[in-house]
Amino acid sequence: MEIVSCLKVEKIYRQDHLQVPALRGIDMAVDRGEFLALAGPSGSGKTTLLNLIGGLDRPTAGEVLIEGVPLEGLSESALARLRLEKIGFVFQAYNLIPVLSALENVEFIMLLQGIPSDERKERAHRILQEVGLEEMIHRRPSQLSGGQQQRVAVARSIVANPHLVLADEPTANLDSKNGHDLLDMMQRLNEEKNITFIFSTHDHQVMERARRLIQLRDGKVVDDQHRR
Repeated sequence: MEIVSCLKVEKIYRQDHLQVPALRGIDMAVDRGEFLALAGPSGSGKTTLLNLIGGLDRPTAGEVLIEGVPLEGLSESALARLRLEKIGFVFQAYNLIPVLSALENVEFIMLLQGIPSDERKERAHRILQEVGLEEMIHRRPSQLSGGQQQRVAVARSIVANPHLVLADEPTANLDSKNGHDLLDMMQRLNEEKNITFIFSTHDHQVMERARRLIQLRDGKVVDDQHRR
């Protein structure tokens, strides 16, 4: 089953009187359980496409569907609900809440979902254990290394059992060992929980791990490789 469908998607940004095309007619289908990387030079449209898939922005033309549901027809509140229930996000800058502990950061999305306190704590503790941070659960982001903060961000993105995780340059601020460890963890989560991962990346380590690699250039798909 297709979890993501992009049909002739275009995105044009307007700067003063100029029109700057970021995406030019993207057609793409992603099946459930894929481990996919979007690659290409800066300005190729990777992050723009990720933002459209996540409903963080809307296309100028064309259509994005999540599990067959067109995002275009959804209100802002319905989009927010879809993101909350079905999509996890991992950002290059981690986006953790500085005054909250690792445990509280992971709990936060479940708080928004209205999950009771005891269940939130139990699930957050379990997922932090799975990502190797059981000893760090009461530390705030400033007390964690970059690799540890990114693990908290991944834990937060998957604790609500999303169908899809969108990861924008998740290894960009990590050294090669931490990047390797993070990818090991994401690959394991993909295989064990059948969570679909879509990355935007410059990192060759991510490209090599991806079971499907889509190359973008000037807002167009120029190559689409499926790998075993």
